[in-house]
Amino acid sequence: MSPLLWGATGLVMAAGGWRLASAPRPLLRRTLTLLLHLAYRLRFRGRRRIPASGPAIVVCNHVSFMDALVVGVASPRPLRFLMDKPIYDSPWLNWLFRRVGAIPVAADRRDPGSVRQALAEVSRALRRGEVVMVFPEGRLTPDGEMQPFRRGLELILARDAVPVIPAGLAGLWGSWTSHQGGKALTRAPRRFRARVALYFGEAMAPGEASRQRIAERVSALKAEADGWANPDARRD
Repeated sequence: MSPLLWGATGLVMAAGGWRLASAPRPLLRRTLTLLLHLAYRLRFRGRRRIPASGPAIVVCNHVSFMDALVVGVASPRPLRFLMDKPIYDSPWLNWLFRRVGAIPVAADRRDPGSVRQALAEVSRALRRGEVVMVFPEGRLTPDGEMQPFRRGLELILARDAVPVIPAGLAGLWGSWTSHQGGKALTRAPRRFRARVALYFGEAMAPGEASRQRIAERVSALKAEADGWANPDARRD
């Protein structure tokens, strides 16, 4: 097994082990919520900006392999999210990803048609009135800074004009699930009870939600979240 899958398997064991394999989704959500609150000092702001009903897209910066779990726990509604297909297909983890509504996607050069299929599933989810979470950078940040947004977000909005809720995440850079100091999930965890902040912004109407405007709003929210998650850096 690759180091990546060893690390990912560790996440599953930390999330309650194989007994959760047959657990209903609400129980899985409560268990993950408890474990994340034990592992981190979490601060969420603006959670109610996710609409109580109807479709929406949550757009967040991508720091670590824990991001989807943190955003999912913070959301008052269940979220669907895109994730790398090779990890989704892992026999050790596939049951979990299916239960939390992950949507697998791979680069077209590895799996022709995968992006088209993933976008079609995103569209179906939105038309059913679900909330979909997107990391438009398309990969984990290699340096802790937000990377340029890719055009997949614009393709989604072109098909389904729904509200966009920007979100900024801070505090997970430097964790074993981030790329700081080497490839994520290849090192033993060294931090416990780190501050992690996730701030949601006001919903953006589809007509004003260009890639640049969304990126600017996510960047501003990330900077605000950094102020609480990394207070020492703020004083420097």
